[in-house]
Amino acid sequence: MSDLPLKDRIALVVGASRGIGYESALALAKAGAHVVATARTQGGLEELDDAVFAATGRHATLIPFDLVDGGAIDRLGGALYERFGRLDVWVQASATMGAAGLTPVAHADPRDFAKVEKVNFTGVYRLIRSLEPLLRASDAGRVVHLTTSVASSPRAFWGAYAATKAGAEALMKTWADEIESTPIRVSVVDPGRLRTQLRAQAFPGEDPMDLEPPSVIAPLIVELARGDLTPPLTVRFKDWQAGPSAAALV
Repeated sequence: MSDLPLKDRIALVVGASRGIGYESALALAKAGAHVVATARTQGGLEELDDAVFAATGRHATLIPFDLVDGGAIDRLGGALYERFGRLDVWVQASATMGAAGLTPVAHADPRDFAKVEKVNFTGVYRLIRSLEPLLRASDAGRVVHLTTSVASSPRAFWGAYAATKAGAEALMKTWADEIESTPIRVSVVDPGRLRTQLRAQAFPGEDPMDLEPPSVIAPLIVELARGDLTPPLTVRFKDWQAGPSAAALV
């Protein structure tokens, strides 16, 4: 178990073409899971698959689609059922700030706002709806949802992003309570300040080399995905860094 703690597990990573999603998918594959990777960009998924194959000798399953496409989300659940019959791990790493980035609420473009809402909030609801039956078919379904500090402490100009991420976090915690009697466990993770494209969009003047790379959070994602451990509902990455395993999982 220590070498391949996720051997033969089926792990879906949504938003796997870059950043935390990419590093999570690669780490899950190295831990023994068969990774199903989704993102909008085919090229990014193919780069991930090359890295997975180089590290493990096995290919990932690549499914390019856009979270604004509700029908594609519904079809995802059916496709995974036909191929695998279950889902053991779901990592929800996809998010967007929209084309405008940080902007006053009153200045937000309605079409851009709608896209942020569909990706960050409605997409999460539709994924829950599509994936719950598959997670119930697992003996220890694990869900890792990446959130942000502005979801609980919104600040000026973060309107659409903060509101939709707060909504998604509330959905996840509500759902976690609803499925408490099942083997499924949900963890909502605040990654903090990492060197991601989303962070660069929000803080273009920040030196990215002052930040840790997203790969540093990968070991936490693997631990939260393990079926032999009981994960907490909420985790702050910097707290886990201060005391891995003992502080986060029991």
